[in-house]
Amino acid sequence: MTGYRIIEGAKLDARNTFGVAARAPMLVEVADTGALGELFGYAMLRDGPLLVLGGGSNLLFAGDPEGAVLALGSQKIALHDDADGADDGVTLVRADAGVEWHALVLWTLGRGLAGLENLALIPGTVGAAPIQNIGAYGVEVRECVHAVEVFERATSRVRRLTAAECAFAYRDSRFKRDPDAFVVTAVEFALRRNATPRLDYAGLADELQAMGIDVRAPAGVRPSQVAEAVCRIRRRKLPDPALVGNAGSFFKNPIVPAAMADALKSDHPALPVFGSGDPASRKLSAAWLIDACGWKGFREGDAGVAASHALVLVNHGAATGAQLLALARRIASSVQERFGVALEPEPRIIGARW
Repeated sequence: MTGYRIIEGAKLDARNTFGVAARAPMLVEVADTGALGELFGYAMLRDGPLLVLGGGSNLLFAGDPEGAVLALGSQKIALHDDADGADDGVTLVRADAGVEWHALVLWTLGRGLAGLENLALIPGTVGAAPIQNIGAYGVEVRECVHAVEVFERATSRVRRLTAAECAFAYRDSRFKRDPDAFVVTAVEFALRRNATPRLDYAGLADELQAMGIDVRAPAGVRPSQVAEAVCRIRRRKLPDPALVGNAGSFFKNPIVPAAMADALKSDHPALPVFGSGDPASRKLSAAWLIDACGWKGFREGDAGVAASHALVLVNHGAATGAQLLALARRIASSVQERFGVALEPEPRIIGARW
């Protein structure tokens, strides 16, 4: 059957944004997801460990993957006619898993659709977005996900999971907790043509004002303007993976009991503390904690921390994934020792345990 290509002993160096060396025993490039049924007839895909690889922007190869690697390349985006379960005034957009995320954001903005603008310029693919429940500038993708189309490995059938069935949480989902159950093949997004933009995240309104946009009446701010402000901020703060290997923010913002957050805030008044959606807990700034421990701009060999953002681990050239992981562990240990706060990585770690 056509629709896929198998490469044995495939190098993955160019398929991860850290740019670290890794090799897969078998790489399967899938252009047509209709071929998945046949492909999972192979024992190596059906029974062995499998890594589904998108843009490689949210993982760290601390070692080689043990089994096959699957890369979906389908690139279709379309308005979706089936409004099953959608509210009035909502436009459904269906995007294949292989679509580059920022390309989807631009596609929706070009059609006057709001909802994804705060998530502009996040690296990676559409298929990875619900797995990680990507978020930025006060918005998480789960707020716009209507349904996720998946290939269920146990049954070899295609299913359509509602947003509720995806069990989304902060930088988490059903797919992330059980990575061997499904292959995400497409995502449906519920977007609106008339929506008040979300401008409450620190710095976003200021950036819009610097662009000469009046934010006193948020309803008058266009989604495309919000996306441009987000892109300007991200380009200033985060290194370009094409120039310096990185996977964006390496650590999640830790969520701690409210009493603990209050005590830390009392001892460290400059510590940013945010709501977590639960009155019993608070979200802390991992970047502030790491910076306070002196890690911003640190470099040891080619493994380091970005000088512009303490959350970003960088590969200056020839760092291995194991070296980057060792640095991440040292950073987390120092934060735990000084503040009593445990940090968790955002990227999926391949070839080692956290």
